[in-house]
Amino acid sequence: MADQDAGTFDRIPSDPGSAGAGSADPESAGARSRDGASAPRRSELLAALSLAIDLGLGQPMEHMMRATLLGLRIATLLGVEAAVRERIYHANLLAWIGCHADSFELAALFGDDIGFRSDYYRIDAHGLPMLALMLRRTGAGLPGGQRAVERALFAARAKTAVRDLIASHCTSAGQLAARVGLDRQLPSILEHTFERWDGMGLPAGRSGAQIPLEMRIAQLADAAEVFLRTGGVDAAVAMVAQRRGTQFDPAIADLFCARARDLAQGLLESDPWPAVLASAPNDAPLNAAELDSVLEAMGDFADLKSPWTTGHSRAVAGLVADAARILGLGPGEAQVLRRAGWVHDLGRMGVSNAVWDKSEPLSAVDREHLAMYPFLTERILARVPGMRRVAELAGAHRERLDGSGYPHGRGGTELDPGQRLLAAAEAYETYLEPRPHRQALVPRAAGERLRAEAAAGKLEKRAVDAVLAAVGGAAPRRRGGGPGGLTGREVEVLRLLCRGMNNKGIAEALVIAPKTARNHVEHIYLKTGATNRVSATLFALEHGLWDRGHGKAPP
Repeated sequence: MADQDAGTFDRIPSDPGSAGAGSADPESAGARSRDGASAPRRSELLAALSLAIDLGLGQPMEHMMRATLLGLRIATLLGVEAAVRERIYHANLLAWIGCHADSFELAALFGDDIGFRSDYYRIDAHGLPMLALMLRRTGAGLPGGQRAVERALFAARAKTAVRDLIASHCTSAGQLAARVGLDRQLPSILEHTFERWDGMGLPAGRSGAQIPLEMRIAQLADAAEVFLRTGGVDAAVAMVAQRRGTQFDPAIADLFCARARDLAQGLLESDPWPAVLASAPNDAPLNAAELDSVLEAMGDFADLKSPWTTGHSRAVAGLVADAARILGLGPGEAQVLRRAGWVHDLGRMGVSNAVWDKSEPLSAVDREHLAMYPFLTERILARVPGMRRVAELAGAHRERLDGSGYPHGRGGTELDPGQRLLAAAEAYETYLEPRPHRQALVPRAAGERLRAEAAAGKLEKRAVDAVLAAVGGAAPRRRGGGPGGLTGREVEVLRLLCRGMNNKGIAEALVIAPKTARNHVEHIYLKTGATNRVSATLFALEHGLWDRGHGKAPP
């Protein structure tokens, strides 16, 4: 798409005929989805993914889209070349793509990962302001004396803890960018998400022009959108001027402050979805293999929200597709059910890990938040015309035949055969997985519980029978060593590492010395090229080494 006029921004572009637009003429789009719409484009799926990212940031949906449009307007004024503009587009849209991967660790430190990220936007995040934010959040909800101890312990290790979190974020962001087929330079650009113009950022302390232009623009556009939306142009200009030369590139900050009203014109009033797609680099509809690859990646990264759900979406996708074939639903419905299985948990990003990782009984407010996540999943996926059937399936995976499920309490004839089958498959896989408040069930017990749910009228007996028949034909679990030269014991350690265990927890689970556990973890990192739990988990998933294990993980 041609650049906008450098002097005016009288509207956000929304021409449905523009290159890359999600509403392009379906008759000329080539491949088609099951629901009759054009097959999804990469840009549409990435835009949908950005909506899930918004939830994890504690921002309203479409925050990253508006930041993308703002970044492109800045790029137009700077007169950047087309290739750089394309990277600016993706860097803005997906700058925070790794944010949910460190949610488990972030919540363990600060209580509420989403609330912490929301507060992060309000400060120039370095030095005393950053330390004050972290200490204010540390030990939240604990009694006064215990909270003071937690704060003192954190203050002593704050820099190392934050560096580790940022490394995890950058690693996962780069890996997902690569897996969804983006520009090869984008992972290295995303590594600079937390770097600052003044060199006081992390993880490498790079400064000035060492930070890629794409990220310098994305950093300013991301923060400016929040202040434009919550305080107006004057508030955004004041924030940018205050952070000029510290967080932000002075030249870009000066340009924004001088042209803020032009840059912000129409930005908050219109739906950004068509404009973002119209501005996307040209991309044809994805073929089936490409679509599956992107959706599988989206599912893997949604599961990284908590180590309790590692590999969950892959397992659900495989099981429901096998069960669909047994039930005779046909290859088309089996394919769409597999895709729904991969992405049914995208809405999890909108619920804090303070809820997901809670070992105590949930409060009424906790339950209300949790009950919303399938609705968020459906809302995200339904924005993509070629994913509407997938959205219908994914959004209903927690509904029950007797109307006792959520988010809408649908039941009976309101649930079609595919929705009933996905509900049964997802329930079975959940029973096999440990949670903070309960142990995992062994397959026989999980099957018995599934049958009991059918007998109680919650799940359809026909769907349950198909799921259990599919389980009976599952391939046996891999034993022994693994790729990368991992020994059998190292594979065991890797699986526990994927579940969020630290060295002490691994040692207790395997009845070995903590030093031995630490040595195993170091060897795993060396052999796999991983640097933290997130990248080790992705290695395990990609090489078929993931195993949910049984029992309840120690803290």
